[in-house]
Amino acid sequence: MKGKIDLALHPVDDLFTTDDIRAENKLERLMNLPIELISDFPDHPYKVKDDESMAELVESIKTRGLIQPVLVRAKENGNYEMVSGHRRKHACEIAGITTIPARVQELSHDEAVLSMVDSNLQREEILPSEKAFAYKMRLDSMSRQGMRTDLTCAPVEHKLENKKSRDSLAEVVGESREQIRRYIRLTELITPLLDMVDEKKIALRPAVEISFLTKAEQAMLCDAIEYCDATPSHAQTIKMRKFSEEGKLNESVIDSIMEEEKPNQRIPSQFKDERIRKLIPQNVPRERGSDYVVQALEFYNRHRERQREER
Repeated sequence: MKGKIDLALHPVDDLFTTDDIRAENKLERLMNLPIELISDFPDHPYKVKDDESMAELVESIKTRGLIQPVLVRAKENGNYEMVSGHRRKHACEIAGITTIPARVQELSHDEAVLSMVDSNLQREEILPSEKAFAYKMRLDSMSRQGMRTDLTCAPVEHKLENKKSRDSLAEVVGESREQIRRYIRLTELITPLLDMVDEKKIALRPAVEISFLTKAEQAMLCDAIEYCDATPSHAQTIKMRKFSEEGKLNESVIDSIMEEEKPNQRIPSQFKDERIRKLIPQNVPRERGSDYVVQALEFYNRHRERQREER
């Protein structure tokens, strides 16, 4: 056979449906759905916390019901996938509500990602880690859509260093391209360090430099942060990245860099053994820790001497 003959065959469903029916199937439908049929969006970047805000939402739902429907998309198995409304769903579960109003839309995975990220941009407070993974997911989806030939923009524009997608994302989220790049770098951090960024213990720029370290190097840095009871400055993280790129970053180098004096940070503890650190009262300045231990040992030795003399 020299080649296949294109018979221009169409799926069976297309043969027995009209354009109007297909268009109607894509329309949004408002339905009351059992919560158990709605699964969370895969790799949902926004955290659902049982905090004071959640408690207020639960009370509101108990009093007035769920006013704003959630947004879901249908799955092939007859169930649904949450696009926007994870907090509302969780609040309903706490309130003992089993059925919730939902807007059902026919969305591809990439369309759902765009909708999910955009709907959460209106929140008053978004954690750096949430921005990091949300921006990455949205940019990846925009890039994949940029490869399609049925969109208005020429695919080649999207392929050119991802410029079109990144510029479009910057316009949507109100951040510069460079700031978006910084946030996306945070996805390379190990969880303990990313938590420190969310807790504002590590600033964004130092965190970006740390993200270029290997996972093993990041783990060593975590240990150093705990030992020193201090986080690295931007200048220190730049040094660490340089040593890492040269293949020279190890535990000793990290400790050496972390022990450098820097403004506005606590003086490192002089004792690595946690048992000793716990015995030193908190009101004793860290730079006086050794003096306190020496005085305690001197007192103990005098006490032992008196005991021997009394025998």
